[in-house]
Parts: sequence; structure tokens; C-alpha cells
Amino acid sequence: MAKKGKRYQESAKLVEKGKVYDPSEALALACSTSKAKFDETVEIHLRMGVDSRQADQQIRGAVVLPNGTGKSVRVLVFAKGDNVQKALDAGAEYAGGAEYAEKIQKENWFDFDVIIASPDMMGVIGRLGKLLGPKGLMPNPKAGTVTPNVAQAVTEAKAGKIEYRLDKSNIIHCVIGKASFGGEKLQGNFDALISAIIKAKPAAAKGQYIRSCTVASTMGPGIKVNTAKLA
Repeated sequence: MAKKGKRYQESAKLVEKGKVYDPSEALALACSTSKAKFDETVEIHLRMGVDSRQADQQIRGAVVLPNGTGKSVRVLVFAKGDNVQKALDAGAEYAGGAEYAEKIQKENWFDFDVIIASPDMMGVIGRLGKLLGPKGLMPNPKAGTVTPNVAQAVTEAKAGKIEYRLDKSNIIHCVIGKASFGGEKLQGNFDALISAIIKAKPAAAKGQYIRSCTVASTMGPGIKVNTAKLA
């Protein structure tokens, strides 16, 4: 097992073993345990009380974080007609049709972070499933990335819209900002995400919905959050 670095060991001393923290305490601690020379990302990891193998227990959606993610997002829009210019006017880096699908297929081009598509372009997008799916880039109506209003979707993506999605281990991993945001801004983002996930609770979910919650900066230790304070 690789030995943890000196900075990590110093940060870990600030986290009390076995303790579960209130969300505000945990987020403040995530900032103070961020010791790297770069502005670390703060992430949340939620173990959910559902079974990802069951179609009626899936959890997926999107939410605009009120304080953004701290990351600049490059947007590619698949659209036709007037929607191309509307997407570009809203701030998309790229907008068009089959030419971008061909560029992805033939050149393995991925100079973007988010794909948004109008519904009439899903025939073109469908052929890219095997390339986009594994990278988590496939547009989806539940995430708001397949929509007739591409301009609004671009604006939201640029403002800090993130997607939450249950993985095969029944865990949701999400970015909620940067350590430089400080506890208050991170709390706003944390609350918005948790609220959205609670609203997305599947009807088939039984028992405790959020089983565990951990927050951590990129290079910092995990900090356990009291799930009783998340309702």
C-alpha cells in the first residue's frame, strides 16, 4: 500500500477518527484540510440505499449549483437551423451537426466537457453512443442535455449545472466546488445538490435513502457527514 504524503498526513490529523460531522463543520474542514499548491476541488460521495440493478430504483438528474463549480465548462451543441446560432450566442464553444459527429468518430476529438443536443439531432448522436457513453458524455433528457431550448441549457451548463447519477456500486459522486469557495458557498451548493437528490428518490426505494455521506478535497482525507442532518 502506498504511503500517504506529508501534507495528507497533516490534514488527516485534523479529522477526528470515527466522528460524523454536521454538514457545515464537514465543509469547513474540507477547506482547511486542502493543503495542495493548487485550488483543490471539493467532492461529495453518497452511498444510497437503493439497488442500481433495478430499473425502478435509478437515481439520475441534474441541478444548477448556486455558486457554480469553479470550473470553466466547454460546451458542444448538436443542433440545426437557428438553434446553432442561439447556442453560440449563449456561449457554446461549438455548435453544429454531422461535422462534429464525424470529427469525434474519425479524429477521436474530445475538446469539450458537456454535450447538449436538440431532440431532432438524436439520430446523429445515437451513432456516437459507444464513444460518448463510457466517458459520461451522452446527452440525456433527465439531465436536461437533450432539450429544444439549447440556449437555456448552455447558459445553465456555464453557470454550474452538474449531473448526479447512481453508479454500479450504488454511490453518487459529485463535484460541489473549490476549496477556495469557503464553507458558506460550498454549503449553498451542498444543500442544492442534496435537495435535488432527495426529490429524485425513487418510489421503490425502501429503508434509509442516504446511507452515508463523505466530503473531501482532491488531495485531502474523507470527512464523514451526519446523514440525519440531510433530510
